[in-house]
Amino acid sequence: MTERELLGDLSQLEVFVNGFFFRGDEAKISVWDHGLLYGDGIFEGIRAYQGGVFKLDEHLERLFESAQAINMKLPYSINELGHVVLETLKRNQLKDAHVRVLVTRGIGKPGVSPASCTRPGLVVMAYPFPPLLGEKPARLITSSVQRKAPRSVDARVKSLNYLDNVLAKLQAICAGMDDAIMLDSNGCIAETTGANVFAVIRGSLHTPNLTAALPGITRYTVIQLAKEQGIQVEERQMTLGDLYVADEVFLTGTATEIAVAGEIDGRKIGDGKTGPVASALMKSYQELVISGPHVTRIE
Repeated sequence: MTERELLGDLSQLEVFVNGFFFRGDEAKISVWDHGLLYGDGIFEGIRAYQGGVFKLDEHLERLFESAQAINMKLPYSINELGHVVLETLKRNQLKDAHVRVLVTRGIGKPGVSPASCTRPGLVVMAYPFPPLLGEKPARLITSSVQRKAPRSVDARVKSLNYLDNVLAKLQAICAGMDDAIMLDSNGCIAETTGANVFAVIRGSLHTPNLTAALPGITRYTVIQLAKEQGIQVEERQMTLGDLYVADEVFLTGTATEIAVAGEIDGRKIGDGKTGPVASALMKSYQELVISGPHVTRIE
C-alpha cells in the first residue's frame, strides 16, 4: 500500500522539515537521523480551534524544557517555532487541527553516542482534528506495562521514545478497550497512554502527582478551571482503588481534551455516564480554547 493509499488527503498536506515546506508524501528525513535510529528526540502536540491555537507559547516552552532535560540545544527561538506552527496551519488552510512539532537529535554516525549529531532536526506537521468533547465514555483497562520510572526517563520529557505507551495501548486494543491506565513503579496511578487522570471523590477533584506523569498543559488548565468553580483539588498518590470508588473519572490531554471514563477493568464508574463535574469543566474548557486569553489567531 502506498503512502497516498494509506493516508489519503493527509499525504498532500504541507509539512515543514528542517527549514523548508514539502508536500507530505515528498517530505524526507535522513535514515541516519538519531530520532529514527534511537528515538532520540522530543515532541509536542498542539491544538487549533476555529482558527486559533490554544496555549501555543506554553507548549513551546515545555518543548524547550524537554530539550534542556536531554541536553539538546535548539537552534530556534520560541517565537521562530511559533511562526512555523502558524505558517503550517495557514498553508494547509486548517482551522480545527492537531499540530505535531518534532525535534530530533539530528543526523549522526551509527551508535548510541549523540556526539556526532551537530544540529537537531525539526518537523512541524498539522492535520484536521475536530473537537472531541462530548464523545461517549471510554472503557479502560489497567495495563501490565509500567510507566517509565523517573530515574530512567523523567516523565516531564515528552520523548519520541513512546514504546511503553504503544505497548499499553496495544494491550487495550487487543482487549477490546479504548485505552489503558499505566501504573508507576510503586503500583500507583501514573496516567493513561496519552492523558492525565482525574477522579471526583465526594465532591472534590483528585489527580495523581507528577512523579511518573507528564505535566499536562490540559491538566493544569482543568485544575485552574476547577478552582475557579469552587471545586477543591488534591494532587496526590492515587491507587486503582481510588478510581474504582470514584463518582466520576475523566482524562485530560491536548488531543483527548476532557474524556470521561465510564468503565475501568470491567467496573462501571458512577453511572457510567458524564457526571456533573466533568460536564461543567467541559463547558468551561470549550469556551476557553475558542475565545480565551491564551488563543493565538492563525491569521
